Amino acid sequence: GQSCGAFLAPGSTMYLSGEANDYTGKGLSGGRSAVRPSIDFRGDATKNIIIGNTALYGATSGEAFFRGVAGERFAVRLSGATTVVEGTGDHGCEYMTGGTVVVLGKTGRNFAAGMSGGIAYVFDEDGQFHKRCNTAQVALDKVLPADEQAASVDRAIWHKDEADELLLKKLIEQHHSWTGSLRAREILDDWAQARAKFIKVFPNEYKRALGEINASKAKDETIAKAKGDKKPAKSVPAK
Repeated sequence: GQSCGAFLAPGSTMYLSGEANDYTGKGLSGGRSAVRPSIDFRGDATKNIIIGNTALYGATSGEAFFRGVAGERFAVRLSGATTVVEGTGDHGCEYMTGGTVVVLGKTGRNFAAGMSGGIAYVFDEDGQFHKRCNTAQVALDKVLPADEQAASVDRAIWHKDEADELLLKKLIEQHHSWTGSLRAREILDDWAQARAKFIKVFPNEYKRALGEINASKAKDETIAKAKGDKKPAKSVPAK
């Protein structure tokens, strides 16, 4: 029905075999949702809807794994939760301000419209994602091998202070563990080739904010060291 698994709190897990309607996972607040097709389903999950529109609306924390395609406005206003899905309708990640989204299939048009925070990783199998993404406020980057990212990208702008490849692979492994996803298994079994097909959707404002946060932290640590204070100032971690 509507709003299945809404507002799940820390320590709670909703595991559904079947399908869910609109607003699945709305306001997710630290819990976990996992939705997979019925054991009688014989189709391709990456080509079939598993949840309705506006899933994870305003989700602040927690994690959600969906073995199938989401409807329109998936993860709209997401502000901190983590999710993996196997495709989306139009307007995915609209007005997203924080969190992590992994899409293991095709998206609809106008992806990332108004997105100002968080990161999305999209499996661009047909090489056409750039035509379906609204790039007014985001950059589309490659997901580099972890060692290459360490050598060439300022750590100050790393999402969650973790290499994209390692974070992405970990989330796909969790998706497979929770849903038995065949798409996840295929990607993991051919990781070197599959990684190269992922696109990192990086909001310009988020990149700027990460740089400023870490520059401020470095400045505070320098001042503290000059004063003989060995305890560096704490910074607020990005979602």
